[in-house]
Amino acid sequence: MTSERVGSSTRNLRSRSVLAGQAAAATAEVEHALAPRPDPLAAAFFDVDNTLMQGASIFHFARGLHRREFFTTSDIMRAAWQQMYFRVAGVEDPEHIAKARSSALAFIAGHRVSELQEIGEEIFDEQMAGRIWPGTRAIAQQHLDRGERVWLITAAPVEVASVIARRLGLTGALGTVAEHVDGVYTGELVGEMLHGEGKAVAVRAIAEREGLDLARCSAYSDSSNDLPMLSLVGHPCAVNPDARLLAHAKANGWQIRDYRTGRKVAVAGTKAAATGVLAVGAWQLARAASRRAR
Repeated sequence: MTSERVGSSTRNLRSRSVLAGQAAAATAEVEHALAPRPDPLAAAFFDVDNTLMQGASIFHFARGLHRREFFTTSDIMRAAWQQMYFRVAGVEDPEHIAKARSSALAFIAGHRVSELQEIGEEIFDEQMAGRIWPGTRAIAQQHLDRGERVWLITAAPVEVASVIARRLGLTGALGTVAEHVDGVYTGELVGEMLHGEGKAVAVRAIAEREGLDLARCSAYSDSSNDLPMLSLVGHPCAVNPDARLLAHAKANGWQIRDYRTGRKVAVAGTKAAATGVLAVGAWQLARAASRRAR
């Protein structure tokens, strides 16, 4: 090969390299121009049970603990029956509710925080991962893609909520807090369960801490119990809503997303009630189990 041909080949190679570099830079510039600008004043808040996940996360967690012999099947059935009686008979009084709240996490008394965190990861894979609603998960990802922070706000234990948030790549989670001393759970709650108005208080606290504009924020829930939180933001959305929330959302022009189909929608109220009974039962049943272990 002559020196002229070698020189020409080298120049062509350099020219193609320059063109490749320019094309890559141009593509990156176009993608950057088309990408949504992050909004540092916006965030999204998601309820978990029946909003992000089918069923109650605490019940799925309890099933995982049951498999690990934290408590027995008869414990679950007895507690679930007790809760059904209180709900159907309508004799659930303030004293009973207060006792339920104070003993909700007694089943983990004596266990280390690190142990529950490790178990939570395993239970997510076993019981929860396949129950995430794809539609709600996609909405959360849209918020993340826009550069917004995404928080889970749930009455479930914060340890459970944090596992879900971490595994889904979300910003973080707020949930019911169990007291622990030197890394060991005492079996008592810090305050009360994160529920109803408590969720709205938590959202306000996050907004103040992180400089959010609530009018630019979004919130998602299936339950009318979360109306205080939904009403707090500029973009509320009812996801798989119960009857009361559905009516409120329609009356106020809120977005509605329902990922249930067919028979699931027809029996949604019954399933929600049953799930709630079992979930609360799962929280209470372990009080007896933890006492037996002491």
